[in-house]
Amino acid sequence: MKTAERSRKMLEKGALYVVGTPIGNLGDFSPRARETLMEADFIAAEDTRVTLGLLNRFDIQHKPLISYFEHNKLSRGETIIARLREGETCALVSDAGMPAVSDPGETLIAACREAGIPVYVVPGPTAVVSALAVSGLPTGRFTFEGFLSMNKRSRRLHMEQVKGELRTMIFYEAPHKLRRTLSDFEKLFGGEREIAVVRELTKIHEEVWRTTLREAAAHYREHEPRGEYVLVIAGAEPPLLEEPAYTIGEAVSMARGLMEEGTPPSEAARLAAKDTGLRKAEIYKALTRE
Repeated sequence: MKTAERSRKMLEKGALYVVGTPIGNLGDFSPRARETLMEADFIAAEDTRVTLGLLNRFDIQHKPLISYFEHNKLSRGETIIARLREGETCALVSDAGMPAVSDPGETLIAACREAGIPVYVVPGPTAVVSALAVSGLPTGRFTFEGFLSMNKRSRRLHMEQVKGELRTMIFYEAPHKLRRTLSDFEKLFGGEREIAVVRELTKIHEEVWRTTLREAAAHYREHEPRGEYVLVIAGAEPPLLEEPAYTIGEAVSMARGLMEEGTPPSEAARLAAKDTGLRKAEIYKALTRE
């Protein structure tokens, strides 16, 4: 079966396909993503010029493009929804990475869900998880925070919300805002907090620098930021648990005193647990072991 015939069967008419595209290295463009763009009736693109370059690179010719970006997403979204309702198939792409992740595609996908239009994903590269994977910081739990706002009030509110965050945090940042952001983070989290400064992922000048916020802020005060950045910041240390007011030995002594007064062991352990804040099972086990 030819590739085009296979992909035609793959696509569902009247559906939106969210297609991941390379974040730098064109070798990361998947065969399935290429087939989807080839067979979609039209492509909704953040910047049609960028997408046209990708189409030409992979010999995808004569494909209708419609621009869909932050400042026209509401009006163009209505146009796209109308075409999907008529049975056309649309592939949604951003300039790089996964649409809808810190991207206006989020609005279109929500509108499709509300309208009952099927939405499918064709996975591809994403800077968020890629940067986390190479950061060397804990990956078990993390939070993606996107870009900090340039609006002072919104920016301050965002930073207050993450001040005590225990999970690894991931931020996007543009080069012209990097110095201010690193300075703000140093003040917010402290200079010793660990950070991985990830720059130009999958591109020729890819760089992953594991350091502290103090060192990162100082470095970029002296050196001009270049390229697109992902900042991966260690979460806060969990608060130390307070030492219990009573030791297990003291609780056992309390329970033994109750037993000497005729209280059964289980009830004595329960009463000692209530007074000391320790676990009944732990007290009872120690009590009956002695």
